[in-house]
Amino acid sequence: MSGASFLVVPQWQGSGSSRAMRLIDGADAIRGDLPSARTHQVPVPASAGESLGTGVNRFSSLTAVRDATAEELALLEAPVVTIGGDCGAELAAVQHALAAHPAGDVAVVWFDAHGDLNDVDSSPSGAFCGMVLRALLGDGPDGLASSGANALAPAQLVLAGTRALDDGESDYVDAHGIRLIEPSGLDDPEALVEAVSATGASAVYVHIDLDVLDPSAIGGIGSPEPFGVLPERLTEAIRALRRRFDLAGAGLMEFAPESVDAAEHDLPVILRILASLTGPTGSPATAVSEEAR
Repeated sequence: MSGASFLVVPQWQGSGSSRAMRLIDGADAIRGDLPSARTHQVPVPASAGESLGTGVNRFSSLTAVRDATAEELALLEAPVVTIGGDCGAELAAVQHALAAHPAGDVAVVWFDAHGDLNDVDSSPSGAFCGMVLRALLGDGPDGLASSGANALAPAQLVLAGTRALDDGESDYVDAHGIRLIEPSGLDDPEALVEAVSATGASAVYVHIDLDVLDPSAIGGIGSPEPFGVLPERLTEAIRALRRRFDLAGAGLMEFAPESVDAAEHDLPVILRILASLTGPTGSPATAVSEEAR
């Protein structure tokens, strides 16, 4: 996995935060620590974009970024680790990974404090970052919603570390039998491995919104939620997944530092997460030992 490609997508238009522009700074800060020869970047429009009657804020810019990201992904060697930007920056990356494998062969593990499962009607904000997973499941306006080979089935999805669902999202999870592992469930990484194994998939796509972490572990997140996952538990879970399944791709999203100094404070945690995605997996005992150092 040391040969993974990195794709930086500093999209901010999917965010509903007044501090959305910080996502550009966060993506740039992470890029500074990535291997330059294997790192590529998608140009993101400077303009906010228009909703065009879709109910999705900044829809026109979001579709432009999705299309540009898809074009870049087609040129890169898999697996690709996508660096955002808001969670919507990962739309094309997940679609690309799903389309590159037989139907049902890829499970998506969504490490995120939130469900991102609203649709246009249930969204309280119109921000696409809260709808991206629902769009991957096929519900959304043309240009963003998945269909055919790049569509995700509810049975292939595992929510991990999720602890803040809107009522409509909770109803959707219950109605579709989506597997959900709360933060405490990640104390044993094998529980997550078993949940993914139950999907029947042989490969896994790993999405990481940094707000899955406990706010005590990282400062540069726009929507912190208490009682989150500690970094060592997250990295142990990722390594456990990689020991069992092929990595179809991954994304790390939503780094929004307040300043350069604040970014420097958080980067060691972020780099540990990236190392768990791209470095040696080791045995369970080795992984724990590495985190203790």
